[in-house]
Amino acid sequence: MKYKNMQSLRQAIEGAEKDHIAIGHFNISDSVALKAIVEAVLEISKYQNTEIPVIIGTSEGERDFIGPKQAAALVKSYREEHNFPIFLNADHTHSLEKVKEAVLAGYDAILFDAGRLSLEENIKQTKEVVDYVKSINPEILVEGEIGYIGSSSEILKELPADAAIQPEDLTTPDEAMKFVKETGVDLLAPAVGNVHGIIKGGNPRLDILRIAAIKKAVGVPLVLHGGSGIADEDFVAAIKAGISIIHINTEIRAAWRKGLEQGLKNNPEEVAPYKIYPPAVEEIKKVVSERMRLFTKL
Repeated sequence: MKYKNMQSLRQAIEGAEKDHIAIGHFNISDSVALKAIVEAVLEISKYQNTEIPVIIGTSEGERDFIGPKQAAALVKSYREEHNFPIFLNADHTHSLEKVKEAVLAGYDAILFDAGRLSLEENIKQTKEVVDYVKSINPEILVEGEIGYIGSSSEILKELPADAAIQPEDLTTPDEAMKFVKETGVDLLAPAVGNVHGIIKGGNPRLDILRIAAIKKAVGVPLVLHGGSGIADEDFVAAIKAGISIIHINTEIRAAWRKGLEQGLKNNPEEVAPYKIYPPAVEEIKKVVSERMRLFTKL
């Protein structure tokens, strides 16, 4: 499917579902990472002779640093310059105040994360967010999350405390159906064995059968958070089971750090940032290219 003329994220997701691929969602904290992601996606799109959609994410902390309006302006500039489907998501937003900030800045989607709360309280707060966002701009997609999967996009020695990894703690199809029906979210991020961060001892395996059952129950597109550290075969199986968007952050951060350290080592006396950053751009491009090729095997 051709994505070039798709003007909305909703259209891009519908196209991805039809093609049985997943859209890569990559977080940024600066323009260096954004530059690398865009370059990687444009190269892959040219190689595959189709315009592959991509979502740029900024968490509350990331957009506090880069600036929500500035992030929106940068993404928009790349979209207009290259005429390809690049979108911006307000990742892991925890308050209505921050939701409003992202809406006013011009984000294409918002993840309201109340996953640590009880299901009933999660539903209540998420519905409030959906009602507000849709009253301002119905085209902005709202994503809800069920289940706590940790909050650190870092390399961790052990699993995050209280993360939902035991079968009895994972999202059930009934919970997912109730949540979607009562909140009206456009997208759902369930807890299916995924966790945030890369675990040194190895990340848990995904519950593929659960993903398929949740997809059948809710109908709406499913989002997989905590993609860094997940086995390639689990990605492939998860996409077949119904995952439409996959989040990668820790791998981007680790690549940025590796490249920056190499740039400083190569140029120990250099003070011009643009002469130090190229290795960071290349390391991030490697990660994005590898993930996008896996997610978009057409």
